[in-house]
Amino acid sequence: MSARIVGVIPARWGSTRFPGKSLAMLAGEPLVCRVCQAAARAAGLDDLWVATDDERIAAAVRAAGFEPIMTPSELPSGTDRIAWALRGRPAEGVINIQGDEPLIAPALIDRLAGVLRHQPACGMATVAVPFGPDEDVGNPAAVKVVCDRVGRALYFSRAPIPYWRDRTAAGPAPRYLRHIGLYAYRRDLLEQLVAEPPCALEEAERLEQLRALDLGAQIQVLETEAAAPGVDTPEDLAVVQTLWRARQPEGTP
Repeated sequence: MSARIVGVIPARWGSTRFPGKSLAMLAGEPLVCRVCQAAARAAGLDDLWVATDDERIAAAVRAAGFEPIMTPSELPSGTDRIAWALRGRPAEGVINIQGDEPLIAPALIDRLAGVLRHQPACGMATVAVPFGPDEDVGNPAAVKVVCDRVGRALYFSRAPIPYWRDRTAAGPAPRYLRHIGLYAYRRDLLEQLVAEPPCALEEAERLEQLRALDLGAQIQVLETEAAAPGVDTPEDLAVVQTLWRARQPEGTP
């Protein structure tokens, strides 16, 4: 029997840079509902839920025909919110879908679900894109990942990794990969992660995925050529509005 894989979109009201952004309007509908619509087009999900701490978000999700799950507001992260949402619900794996990325590609969600279904040794999967020529590899906000020869994560860092020791030597520059915060988890690993305290590496880098590596988990990294922009600020929403309109068939809202 195929593993049951669900998608969960964590959505809280209290965003530091954009309070209430889940209900910011994108082409006439709340942002979180646009994310639901995109994720619902993924063929690899058996169910789709929104994990939220706010009844206003839950009401909008219900009105759009999707299922909200209420979670405590004091949960420290979206990962904890997802683990809470799974309580008492059947699923062997879960895809953590960011609630501020309405342009996410359904095919990317399907690829992550495929790892959970067909690579039993991997407890997690995530996504990375190659750095573009104009992107700053040294920017600590852009998280880097290095992988082994079959695409399993060796380490994530805010520092430029691999370190280019001899820039004057002949040969090409290292290939840098920027990590994208889209995750697939096996349920048992997710439950282990939220039960464990942060490890020393995680606290130093402020990167939650390092807890999984510290526990010895295998994380498969899927490469994609481009990442959909997210919405962290009102200015980001304006950019996504423009991209959204460009993707719609002529005559649609």
